[in-house]
Amino acid sequence: MACLIKPLLLLPLSFWVYSTFLHDLWHTQNSSLTASIIGGCHGGYGGSSARGGWWELASENSGVSAMHMFIFPNTDKAIMFDGIVFGKSQIQLPPATRILGRKIKTNAYLWAHAVEFDIDSAAIRPLKILTDTWASAGGLSANGTFVLSGGWSDGRRTLRYLSGCSTCNWEEFTGALAGKRWYSTQQILPDGSFIVVGGRQMFNYEYVPNNGVSSRKNYQLPFLHETTDPEENNLYPFVFLSTDGNLFIFTNNRSILLNPTINKIIREFPILPGGSRNYPSSAMSALLPIKLHDPNPNVIKAEVLICGGAKHEAANLASKGIFVDALKDCGRIDITNPSATWQKSMMPSPRVMGDMLLLPTGDVLMINGAKKGIAGWGFADDPNTTPVLYKPENRKTQQFIELTATTIPRMSHSTSTVLPDGKILVAGSNPNYNYNFTNVKYPTELRVEKFYPPYLDPLLVSNRPFIILNFRGKTVNYGQNFVIEFKLKKLEVSLVHLKVTMYAPPFTTHGFSMGQRLLEMAIEKLINVGPEIFQVSVMAPPTATIAPPSYYLVFVVHSGVPSPGVWVQIR
Repeated sequence: MACLIKPLLLLPLSFWVYSTFLHDLWHTQNSSLTASIIGGCHGGYGGSSARGGWWELASENSGVSAMHMFIFPNTDKAIMFDGIVFGKSQIQLPPATRILGRKIKTNAYLWAHAVEFDIDSAAIRPLKILTDTWASAGGLSANGTFVLSGGWSDGRRTLRYLSGCSTCNWEEFTGALAGKRWYSTQQILPDGSFIVVGGRQMFNYEYVPNNGVSSRKNYQLPFLHETTDPEENNLYPFVFLSTDGNLFIFTNNRSILLNPTINKIIREFPILPGGSRNYPSSAMSALLPIKLHDPNPNVIKAEVLICGGAKHEAANLASKGIFVDALKDCGRIDITNPSATWQKSMMPSPRVMGDMLLLPTGDVLMINGAKKGIAGWGFADDPNTTPVLYKPENRKTQQFIELTATTIPRMSHSTSTVLPDGKILVAGSNPNYNYNFTNVKYPTELRVEKFYPPYLDPLLVSNRPFIILNFRGKTVNYGQNFVIEFKLKKLEVSLVHLKVTMYAPPFTTHGFSMGQRLLEMAIEKLINVGPEIFQVSVMAPPTATIAPPSYYLVFVVHSGVPSPGVWVQIR
């Protein structure tokens, strides 16, 4: 067992062996899941305030613990997976896909550790994956194939590819990466290739070509070594592609701007004080919406938001069974401004291990996590079950709004993602070894929920647009004007109340949503073409630096209420 415990949070062996399994009996409060009818429209639980959103139990059993999650374009499918190190899952591979005659260590060739989850029916299809994907990184490629890099054990130098067809399965290429990428971050670049940054004891980065050719070279980045500490709080770096083509990289409490063309650091930003922000201290971070209608066309502003995390001493205290409060502060910085400094604000409650999602409206949702401790098995307590809405355009005193709480703790290794209909899919938590459901305070969680943000309040349905044109199979070129036709129960629509957003859904794991990006489009014209039928002409993003080639969800937002999204490929 020690060989499995040692890497769990990357601290000294004694830390994990003597504390990981010192859990109390599970004593979480059993709350009634009595459904409440809201506006005669949806059933929910965990609170029935439409103004604060509401919750719905989507599935009792996802088959595998959703440590990693993403959605596929032009399908109704989400992909969820953990790692084969966690032993026997709750769903077997079909006999035809098993590999017999091989030594079985953890039933990896009998039990699935990845599933395709139908976001409408909750049906699951087991997927075969044989290399260990625990703590891997990923992103959607320009052609819609999902690319997954790294992981644990035999997965550390592995590249994997998954297409979205109904019978597709993972393709795996061991040894394709130059470095051993475990707890690294992947980001798509303007040319459609990926950069993979960091990982445990990997103070470098590498490029993965978009044609699947193996990576052959590591580029040293001493900054990653400088920001490590005894607890390795520089894992899963926050990496964002700025609007100027440079890469913002944040680890621990420091950040830089890296030019990926010449492979040089061109700027170092001020320290973000207060504590550590990356795994295992696990703050949340996102690139705030990029406004393509910005009045200054020479510099398209790009801002990064980082919220929560843990104090520097939190990991050491957790080893002694002392769980200190997580961080409550947020830092926000304009990464396109050479003289920018961090602007601080305070969340309503502390949070570690949370997720940060960009909503179609341009607001930010903070969800999942805990109020005390750090990431990992048994090193946090006091689940933070209350989502928070952050409104970037409001004054600091009015930016945070607490929403309706769930009844299910979503602690270590929980995930979430924005769905095309605007709901939030939430899954995972505490993937204990061998899927332990008893004798632990926070058991392995297989239930899947959907959270309905406040904009889905049935009382707001008259403000909800519905896009009529089907863009499936169509592409949009950079700088091109394209027309979106939508239906809205209004006689007139004003541009003051309308915006169009374009969203790149992320790969979410370990509290970070990789590749997430939201663009507020420049609107050229709005006309009424029939009873309650409107057409809005928008300008596509000007370059691949602003929007790397891939698939995006397009939303029409009226008076703060988004339409269901439609998929568009940009190239």
